[in-house]
Formats: sequence, structure tokens, C-alpha cells
Amino acid sequence: MSNYEAIIGMEVHAQLLTNSKVFCGCDAAVFGAEPNTHVCPVCLGMPGVLPVLNRRTVEQTIMVGLALNCEIAETAVFSRKNYFYPDLPKGYQISMYDFPLCHDGWIEIPDPEGPPGLTRRIGIRRVHLEEETAKSFHAGDHSLVDFNRAGLPLIEIVTEPDIRTAEEARAYLVQLRTILRYLGVSTGDMEKGAMRCEPNVSVRPAGVEAFGTKVEVKNLNSFRAVKQALDYEIARQTQ
Repeated sequence: MSNYEAIIGMEVHAQLLTNSKVFCGCDAAVFGAEPNTHVCPVCLGMPGVLPVLNRRTVEQTIMVGLALNCEIAETAVFSRKNYFYPDLPKGYQISMYDFPLCHDGWIEIPDPEGPPGLTRRIGIRRVHLEEETAKSFHAGDHSLVDFNRAGLPLIEIVTEPDIRTAEEARAYLVQLRTILRYLGVSTGDMEKGAMRCEPNVSVRPAGVEAFGTKVEVKNLNSFRAVKQALDYEIARQTQ
């Protein structure tokens, strides 16, 4: 395995702490609430309704961008990300694609393999704002959908492919969650789904510049799960 190196990038989704959802006035305190009680025609995706942007979500996204040393865009554009899941009310997600709010930043993390005080810089490609989906529950031969979560404000934080080991990935996530909590913009409670991680990983022979074929591991909700998934994928792809 020493003849190969891993190339890892990380996508993190974090729910923002606001009183209302990102495009409507529904109460955002949905965790533990009765199903389908924090909903309205906007977050249910009813025909003819129009979103109204929550100013606080933009301010919090920019706060995160500044904390991650990003450039802040003077113009940001929402797009429709079309995909068809039962828990996506409109059949598309309002997100940012070409023009994110924050871009080209970096974060310093402790180097897990270096002496105390040594750090590594991980590039941040983008931080953008989008809306959360609903939540499906599967029971036997049928499924149920709770739309309370639909429309919660969500930020996506995407790194450059600068991470090289599973330990570095874990150190990055610990540092990022610390920043989000310090800013007061997210609880970072992974067991409640407030922070979810999606590592992208490929391997290549040592000394080769070209990337290999990457695998994306979806919706991991603990640091331990991220490390174990990366250890497994790196070993599998190397083999």
C-alpha cells in the first residue's frame, strides 16, 4: 500500500441555526416534532407558491465563509438542482451551482502525523446555501414521508482534493465542526443529522499526478464512520 497514495475531498452538509426555514416562515425547530406539523404551501412545494429568502441564512453562510478564509461573492445565484426523490417536494432542490456565496478559502488543521503544533492547509473550494429535503421512513411494504425537515437552511462546504489520509479527514471534520459551533451557526450534532459528511476518495501510484477514479461515500454521520469508510475504500481501491 505504500506504493499508492489516497486523494480525498470532503463534502459536508450542515444545517443552520435559524428560527425559520430558508424560503418560508415555518418554524425551523423540527427535531422531535410531530410529523408534518412544521409545513406550509412553500416548503410542501405546492403549485404557484414563491420562495422568499431568509436574510439570516445568507448572513450565517457568509460568516462561515469568512471563518474559512473564503472570498465572498458580490453576486450569488440560486439554481434548480433537478432530481426525483419521494422526499423532495418540488422535484428539484433550490441550491447554488455556478455562483456560490463563498469560494476559494482554506482551513488549517493539526497534522495527525506531524509533531505537536504542525498544521496542514486544506483548500475550501466553495460554501453555498441550499434547502434541506424531507425525510423518508420505510416500514415493511410501505414508506412514509415527514416534510418537517423540508426547507431547513443547509450549507454545503466542499474542499479541494487536498486530504491524503483517513486521519487527516477526521482532523478536518473535527476542526470544521468546532468552527461552526463557535460561530453559533450550527449545532453540528451528527447523530441528529445536523452535520453529514460525504468523502470522495481515489488512489493513485505514488509520484503520479493524474487522479484515479473516485468513489463518493454518502451521508456519514460520525467521525468514526468517515475514518472507517476511508480506510476500507483506500484498501479496496489499492487492492
